[in-house]
Amino acid sequence: MSETIIDARGMRCPMPLLMAKRALMEANVGDCIRVLASDPSSWRDFHAYAKLAEELLNAEQLDEQAFVYEFIKKAPN
Repeated sequence: MSETIIDARGMRCPMPLLMAKRALMEANVGDCIRVLASDPSSWRDFHAYAKLAEELLNAEQLDEQAFVYEFIKKAPN
């Protein structure tokens, strides 16, 4: 298992989510994808995606413009 950190700070949505989705597609089962974002609307976007994909492991808001999202690549159903 490996960990990939995506620094999407300074990018507006939907770019952080698109970068996360691309990394998840390229990841191996069990890999962790951690996304750093600064756009407040990323909170809504990542949670909406997680609800559909059932992939979001953890979401943390550090302050008004600092967010961390973690995904673990799951095996296909």
